[in-house]
Amino acid sequence: MSKVPTPKPTGEYAVGMFTYTVYDALDEAMYCAPGTKRSIPAKVYYPVSKESVEGMEKARYMSKELVGAIKKNYHFTPTYEQAEKEGTNRSECYENAPFIEGERFPLILFNHGYGSFCEAHTFLFCELASHGYVVVSIGHPYEAMLTELDDGRTYKTAKGITSKCYHPVIPSVLALKKIMKAKGSNEELWEQFDAVQKKYNAFLMERIPYWKEDTKAALCYLKENFADRLIDWEKKIGVTGHSMGGATAFALCEDEPERFICGINIDGGLFGNHDGKTITVPFLQMNCEPNKTSVTRAFISNKNVAYHAIFRDMQHIGFSDLKHFIPVKSLVGGLDPNVAHEHVCRIILEFFDAYLKKSKEKPSFESDDVVTFTEYGPYETQGQE
Repeated sequence: MSKVPTPKPTGEYAVGMFTYTVYDALDEAMYCAPGTKRSIPAKVYYPVSKESVEGMEKARYMSKELVGAIKKNYHFTPTYEQAEKEGTNRSECYENAPFIEGERFPLILFNHGYGSFCEAHTFLFCELASHGYVVVSIGHPYEAMLTELDDGRTYKTAKGITSKCYHPVIPSVLALKKIMKAKGSNEELWEQFDAVQKKYNAFLMERIPYWKEDTKAALCYLKENFADRLIDWEKKIGVTGHSMGGATAFALCEDEPERFICGINIDGGLFGNHDGKTITVPFLQMNCEPNKTSVTRAFISNKNVAYHAIFRDMQHIGFSDLKHFIPVKSLVGGLDPNVAHEHVCRIILEFFDAYLKKSKEKPSFESDDVVTFTEYGPYETQGQE
């Protein structure tokens, strides 16, 4: 397989892209880099007019170093050299395309998964931007497969990170697999998951507050540099992410609802300390079948509407771009990549159109042969007429 597939955005806008790095934003708390500062990279995808990009070259999708990291981690990748030769290592966006003068758009912040990378959901970012959103993908040094800064520095995943995240590894993994097969009420399932994470996953729980600070550092840069252009700050902020990034989205909505007014967790176990907390903004959980039991906290602590979308024949990595070029069903599931992409994008747009753009009263979610939906009202009223 030599070509990198790129689903075409379906919205009315073309998509621009630029990068920035918040240098030395925070003290580095990772065990591998004591006494240093943490720099936070971000990629911004935004709506532009289609006329403004005529004649421009599409932006590079993945660097050679990133392709190598994917190959090392997944033992399969499109051939970089051939993709470069054919001009197919490109995404459906244009670097530094001109802003639309006088227009501003709602902001969505996105965090990648643990051990993933900033570009892992580029196809989703481009689709959202084409429909009138500014999407910012935030990187996390030492905790991504590869983190690339604007000055050329790169950070690989910290050595021994798996043993930190799941300690001890074998009992932890076995316990989490048991949770996947568990049955019971939402309350019972959360109690089981919370007991497992507190016993085996203390490091992951501790990292959630730091990922929140990474996100807010990236957000601070945007407020300082785009206070009067591109972003519609009056509409507040939507937040989402995959895996650990989705758990971070939940924590941000839980802790700062006045700023983050709605959120989506894409297949992330709800790691973190949620004791005594509630979530007061609309929230959507998207899951593959195996991971649906690790998110029930969202349905027993909610004081607003909560949705659960469960995908059939999908696996965890299938929610990312990698479903298009890793033909391993145990990683991405058996669902056709284009069908999966279409459904994920449509669901996320429905949610943010309702609760961030406020262009409709509520999202229109309908179950089909790919995904099933459950809607939960506020927890204290569930089961009441």
